Amino acid sequence: MVPVYFVVPAGLVLLDLAGPAEAFRIANKLRPGSFALHYCGPEPEVECGLAGLHLSRLAPLPASLPAQALVVVPGVVDAAFQLDRPPLRAVVDWLARCRAQGRFDLMSVCSGALLAAAAGLLAHRECTSHHHCLSGLARLEPTARIHDNRIFVEDDGIWTSAGVTAGIDLALYLVSRACGPRVASAVARDLVVYLRRAGTDPAISPWLDGRNHMHPGVHRVQDAIVHNPAAAWTPQTLAAQAHTSARHLSRLFAEHAGYTPMDYLYRVRLALARELIRETRLDLEHVAERAGFGSAHHMRRVWRRHESGSPGAARHPA
Repeated sequence: MVPVYFVVPAGLVLLDLAGPAEAFRIANKLRPGSFALHYCGPEPEVECGLAGLHLSRLAPLPASLPAQALVVVPGVVDAAFQLDRPPLRAVVDWLARCRAQGRFDLMSVCSGALLAAAAGLLAHRECTSHHHCLSGLARLEPTARIHDNRIFVEDDGIWTSAGVTAGIDLALYLVSRACGPRVASAVARDLVVYLRRAGTDPAISPWLDGRNHMHPGVHRVQDAIVHNPAAAWTPQTLAAQAHTSARHLSRLFAEHAGYTPMDYLYRVRLALARELIRETRLDLEHVAERAGFGSAHHMRRVWRRHESGSPGAARHPA
């Protein structure tokens, strides 16, 4: 179980808190006990920035963090101009104290990166933030290696994300790390969002690969494949998911996902086959059937085209 501490300061951007919290909540529903959610702050009640909404009964900032804790710092309205205000200064000082006590993972959303920078957590780190905050981030931490036009960036357990909905993207990615990509995909469907990832972040899984784009039709096809990779998909039935022709869908996939639709399908089927081989005692014929291949021979042929080694070797990796 991952202990997650949401820091809730006055003036926070509500979606920066609510979006990731809902992603973790749904993940807990699908795989109980994955995350323990805590909401804390320097004050027991705060007003959200520009929303007129108060959040109350917040726990105090803990004196120490448990092992493997994840701290989530949401954005704050006009954070760059308010860092000297007592509530935000209390958050900054708390982050610095916690880091001095030991390692913890950090997830910042939007201008939350400014609080992390003020606490010294982004020194010499790869990071990002909302595009309006990048210059302020550079002033606060001149040694940071700041990226623009990135959904999120990771540097040794320090996760920073761009504005607003990028926090949901990052939360989904962290769900995939803790619970697996299929749970993350199911959470994304529940939230009615597309499962994206930053193209230059480390590759994580064919379940999530090729999703760093904004084309709704291609995402619909990818979601349909991930939801049921063993279905009898053809270029025509996949194209019907996007309400287009098979030829046009192939062009769209090449432009936005970097694969043909059938290559994407085979990559997802291979990911499912690999899971079944490693996690069950099914023989290869039954693995092939469940993963959507016509036979073990067909699965081996596709495997050789995309993977090193053999399906049998995947059961006992070196």
